[in-house]
Amino acid sequence: MDDKITNLLDVEQWKLTPYQVLVLGFASLIVGGALLLMTPMASAAGQSLSLIDALFTATSAVCVTGLVVVDTGTYFSLFGQLVIIGLIQAGGLGIMAMSTLMAIIIRKKINFRQRLIMQEALNQITVSGVVRLTQYIIKVTLLIEFIGGTILAIRWYQDFGVKGVYFGYWHAISSFCNAGFDLMGSVTGKFSSATAYVDDIVVNLVISLLIILGGIGFTVISELWTVRRFDRLSLHSKVVITTTLVLISFGAIVIFLLEYNNLNTLAGLSLQGKLLASYFQSVTTRTAGWNTIDLSKLTDATLFFMVILMFIGASPTSTGGGIKTSTAGVLAAAIWNLIRGRQDAEMFERRISQTIIYKAFSVMLISALLVIFITMMLSITEKQPFINLLFEATSAFGTVGLTTGITSSLTTSGKIWIIITMFAGRVGPVTLALALALKTRKGNVQYPEGKLIIG
Repeated sequence: MDDKITNLLDVEQWKLTPYQVLVLGFASLIVGGALLLMTPMASAAGQSLSLIDALFTATSAVCVTGLVVVDTGTYFSLFGQLVIIGLIQAGGLGIMAMSTLMAIIIRKKINFRQRLIMQEALNQITVSGVVRLTQYIIKVTLLIEFIGGTILAIRWYQDFGVKGVYFGYWHAISSFCNAGFDLMGSVTGKFSSATAYVDDIVVNLVISLLIILGGIGFTVISELWTVRRFDRLSLHSKVVITTTLVLISFGAIVIFLLEYNNLNTLAGLSLQGKLLASYFQSVTTRTAGWNTIDLSKLTDATLFFMVILMFIGASPTSTGGGIKTSTAGVLAAAIWNLIRGRQDAEMFERRISQTIIYKAFSVMLISALLVIFITMMLSITEKQPFINLLFEATSAFGTVGLTTGITSSLTTSGKIWIIITMFAGRVGPVTLALALALKTRKGNVQYPEGKLIIG
């Protein structure tokens, strides 16, 4: 048995590139999860979930998105809910982290090729220390989820008794992995998310803190724990922390102002409720998928602003999606320095290389084209307002999980397009493109530089 597991872990024998291993790993996990969710014992009513809905749910769980076609809390049995949270945990940690954990358990040595795959999965610059970082990721994840789950369990025990303990740890995993799945439909109504706790300080702060920690990336968490001084952090950590704080603060202010007089969202709440709801939605919009207000009642201006936040998403080596905060930070710095007439992009007294800027623009452009294409396809297959379709497509790409309520009414074609988008958003459009490429070749000829007028 150990030999069979060892052979499965030995990707070298398959002659696959690191990109292909990552893509196939996520795809295999999705297919396995879908098959489990199709079994009658995964349903509370003992029914078999359709193939497309099982595939949609499994993809959403593995890609830590949170878009659902059936309410998780009411449709699935305890077994089905445990399958989903298991898929969320595996998807949040990442395929290589789970493989590393398995290798450690069976005491298998991790070879150099596997370390290269781990380097790509964790977006690390060098292969040095990737195994140690992976072990750290697993330990930190379990510790943070346990602490957050304990606090939520104590809070929800007051409302649901023993069931609240299960709710606490289940939702802590979902929140830290930035998944957006919830079981609240079983107690507060289908697809209700956290709307019943719009002004609850404990629930709002704990869930949002779990989301933020899961979204800033394990590399940043590691540096914060060891360095503990902002001026001594690496450039990457400085950019991620600064961009995250700016987006959360700016997002909360804009949502507060746009929805302040909306009777269907913030207008009927107390000042504390308005502030909490604006802050919470600013945090979750970028990657997590929770909501404490009815998103279908938001103004078009707010929905479009949230599309921008979802497109940016979380940070590298995190459990979230999007183009990432570091990408947004680099693009902003490049544009700002261009406006000021400076040749080099600079951040925190460091020069950003042209290669990084080029990659950032590439990620942004490819991602934007993907969202545009999926939105166009949805506009053909679905009879919904355009802003709702754009919102759905961006939510799927950013692995956010927020919806205006149209997910469950999508056609089969619409569900397939969203499945593709969630998968591309989780593994990364660039990684997916490189995985599909048959061979990577480097040109032997360097042509003379040409002049081109831009703008």
